[in-house]
Formats: sequence, structure tokens, C-alpha cells
Amino acid sequence: MSGQNYAHRLRVGRYSQEGQIYLLTAVVLNRQPLFFNFKTGRLVVDAFRKAQQEQFAISLAWVVMPDHFHWLIELQNTQLPKLMARTKSRIAVTLNRSMERQGPVWQHGYHDRAIRKEEDLQAVARYIVANPLRAGLVDKVGDYALWDAIWL
Repeated sequence: MSGQNYAHRLRVGRYSQEGQIYLLTAVVLNRQPLFFNFKTGRLVVDAFRKAQQEQFAISLAWVVMPDHFHWLIELQNTQLPKLMARTKSRIAVTLNRSMERQGPVWQHGYHDRAIRKEEDLQAVARYIVANPLRAGLVDKVGDYALWDAIWL
């Protein structure tokens, strides 16, 4: 299945509900490790903060990996496609400017998963922030700088 067909399938049945908690994932085009250092990774974090300042999302937990991010949010005053389009665009513009590069940053689309009310949010957050550990980037979660969760 081509990447374009797969991205379309991710959108089938997508539903945005204010107040719903979602786990969102976006992947860099061709899995390039553009967020390989703290400086470029902070551009993603700044976009998350801006979305919260604009009251589009409450950030509950996140991790910025070298080639993707995971973001646990409570959706506020917007729809998922608008939130992700704004966030990915903001990151792409600032990243391209800071790295003196041009061109697309992200793969088309994104993955979202609505978190069920009975799910343990702290367990979901722990899973998110442990990504660098599972990927072998660090020996302890605390050694990785690009993550946060409201419970810690």
C-alpha cells in the first residue's frame, strides 16, 4: 500500500471532540532525524506551548524523538486537523528558518488515537516518555531532555 493511500486511511472515521484526550503522532518526511539535538527539538516543544497558549490543546505529556513526536493532549476549541496543521506548519517554518533549509518537514497526515475514559492516563504518559529508552537513545528516561508530563 502506498504512503498516500495509508495516510488517507488514517483519516477515515476521524472525529474531533472538544474535551477528548488524544495521543497524536507526526513523523518527519523519510524519517530524517531533524530533531536530533536539543535546539531543533525545542522548536517542537515551542509549538506545543503555542497551541496551549492559543487554547487549542492542553498538553498532558509529550516526547520529541529525532524523527517524530508523540503528544498527549486534551482538545480545546478546535478540530484535530486544524490543530495538527497549525502545529506541523509552525514547526516546519521555524525549523527551516533555523537550519537554513527549504522543503517539507513532515510526512503527510498524522496518527491519532482517542484515549478511552477507563484508560490510565498516567500509564499512557509513562509509555510516551519512555520512547527514548525503548529506542536505545538513553539508559534512563531522565537522561533524555525532550519530554514532559504534567504528572511529573
